[in-house]
Order: sequence, then structure tokens, then C-alpha cells
Amino acid sequence: MKANSYNIARERLQEVLLTGYPGFIGKRLTREILRRSPKAKLICLVEENYLKSANATLESLAPTQQSRVRLLAGDVSKLHLGLSGRELNKLDQVTHVFHLAATHSLDAPQAVTQKTNVDGVRHILHLAKSLPKLKRLVHFSSCYVSGDRRGVITEDELDEGQHFRNAYEASKFDAEKLVQRAKNSLPITIIRPSIVVGDSKTGVIDKFDGVYTLGIAIAASPVTIPIPLPGEGIAPLNLVPVDFVTRATIALATDKRSLGQTYHLVDPNPLSSRKVYKLIAQKAGRKLAERSLNYKWVRRLLRVPGLQNVTGMHAQAIDYLNHLAIYNCTNTLAHLEGTGIMCPNFETYVDKLMKYASRSLSRHPFFKAGSDIVDEAPTESAAP
Repeated sequence: MKANSYNIARERLQEVLLTGYPGFIGKRLTREILRRSPKAKLICLVEENYLKSANATLESLAPTQQSRVRLLAGDVSKLHLGLSGRELNKLDQVTHVFHLAATHSLDAPQAVTQKTNVDGVRHILHLAKSLPKLKRLVHFSSCYVSGDRRGVITEDELDEGQHFRNAYEASKFDAEKLVQRAKNSLPITIIRPSIVVGDSKTGVIDKFDGVYTLGIAIAASPVTIPIPLPGEGIAPLNLVPVDFVTRATIALATDKRSLGQTYHLVDPNPLSSRKVYKLIAQKAGRKLAERSLNYKWVRRLLRVPGLQNVTGMHAQAIDYLNHLAIYNCTNTLAHLEGTGIMCPNFETYVDKLMKYASRSLSRHPFFKAGSDIVDEAPTESAAP
């Protein structure tokens, strides 16, 4: 059998500590681990405020799977994750850590992103060094640690003198620098997703914000006048469905070749932002205007107090529709070869996303963009 077969040359998941539960990616990653590794046990770190949601999510699993999951109240932003000495001692059998917990809001204050995204990583690294059976620490970073860089960005690049558009990007960059430095003493794998969207098979979406806002405005417009795009839309809009992210993460995290590696979980053939929204418009029986608005003007307009709340559009989100960055994923493709795991093109699952959105929004006739449609922990969502 070939060494790149899904079940060959892989570490066995035994006891997993996962942060960011029950977030959009976190709870799906939990289900995939339970499905792929019948003997694995999971400890899910949950903020106190989200224990009710976490328990409800846990109850949706089969009884045999529920018995393999333990919820642990804690907070990555606190020293020792806010755990007691007794609780920390019970982590001595952990073999794999998946660190997903983070604040993703593009307008979050620096103090907030620093506390969760940077200090949280520092605390996870400190904990990891105390785990005697640790085989792998999987850190969820982001493609957007590249900040305002343009052109081709490779998986082995990080600090290239870039600037950042918001505190979120800067905090993820600072966090990854900490993780990169720790690779000399810890078994680390870094995952950098691009913009994570709904499930390519079910269409399930967590929150209708970010890249969804403009798509919904186009699809739900009561007028037949074509809606203009903010910017020319020639830049690639790199979208990845959550099911691809979870399957690829587990495959890479258990691959012995991934030790010390960084992976871009991206669409290797992304559509331009214009093509993405044109496709959405066509599916909805609408049209996208051939002419576009000056995106810098739109960005300034959205900074007018109160206008962002009315439109549901975030000024900084406009940047991601017009940023000419290409995320090279050579390493990812090479290590996923033979697993059958690949990122589907947006055209193959856009219908499912739109059907789910249509069903969900039909219950909200006066839809306010950015509102939660399902109960999710906001520390781990589908933002960049």
C-alpha cells in the first residue's frame, strides 16, 4: 500500500484537548475526530458562558460518542487556562491539542484580540510543555497573517515586513510568531485557513456576516436593478467549506510528515470576487452590475457612524474583496495526495449555501446582517 494512503504513516488520536468548542469549526472537528478515531477521547475546553450551548451540542451526538467527550470549563485568555491544579493534572494523558479558540471580529479592539489571540496562545504553549504524552499541537492560524502583502504568498513565509488592516490580523501574526518559535521544543503543526464558509454538502452556515452580507444583499434585493460591486472584483476571493477544513486538518495533524510544517487550507483555484457574486446573482435570478463602485469610497462611506449597522457591511471586509493575494498551497496538496481530500470549487456547492440561507432567512423577514442564525460560540467563527 502507498505511504500516502489515508490510514498509513499516521499517528493515532488517543486523547485530544480541543479549544474553541462549540464553535463552528470546533464542533465539526470534534464530530470528525469521533468518526475517524473510534477509540479517541476528547476534552473540549469551553468558556463558562457557552457551557449551555456546548451541552446542547454534545447531546446531539450518538450516546456512544457522547461518552467519549468531556466538557471542561476554562478560558484560554487566563493563566493555566483558568483551570485548577487538579484539572490540569487530569490532562496528563493528552496526546493531541487542537487550538482553535480565538476572537475573529474585524473590529475587535486590540486589547481584546491581544488577550484571547496572543495571550491565549502563550498559555496553550505553556500547557503543552507540561503534557508528558503530547504528540502534536495543532495551531489554527490564518492566511491573513500575511496582512497587506500582495502577490504569491507561500506556506513557509511569515514575517515579510507586512502591515495589518486590523487588530485581528496583527494578533494572529503575533500569535503565530510565538508558535513558530516554539517549534524547537514542541511537536507543532500550523493550519492557516482562508475564509471558511458553510458545509459543501449540507450548506449549513454559522453566521450571516462577512462575505455573506453582500451575497445576501444581491440575492434578496427586492429591486431588479443590478447591484454594483464595491471594487473591480478581479482579486481572488479564497473560500473554503468547513467540511474540507475539518477533514484536511485531521489528515494533516496525524501525518507524521507534518511535524513542524505550515499548511494553507485554501482553494487552489479560487474564483475572483466578481465571479463569486456574479454566480450568486445568477442563481438568485438577479444581475450584478458590470460597472463597479470605487471600493475605497465605499469603505470610507461605511465608516459613517451608524451606516455599518444599517447595511450590515463591515468597512474592513471590503478589503478582502479587492486584495490581490494568492495563497500557494504546494505543501498542503502534496501531503493530502492520496487521501481523497480536496477543496471543492465554490461553483459546486453555492446552491447548497444559498438554499440553507434562504430557509434560514425566511424566518427573518427583516433580516439584520450579522445576526446569529444558530447558537454558536462567537470566539471561533467563519471570519478570515
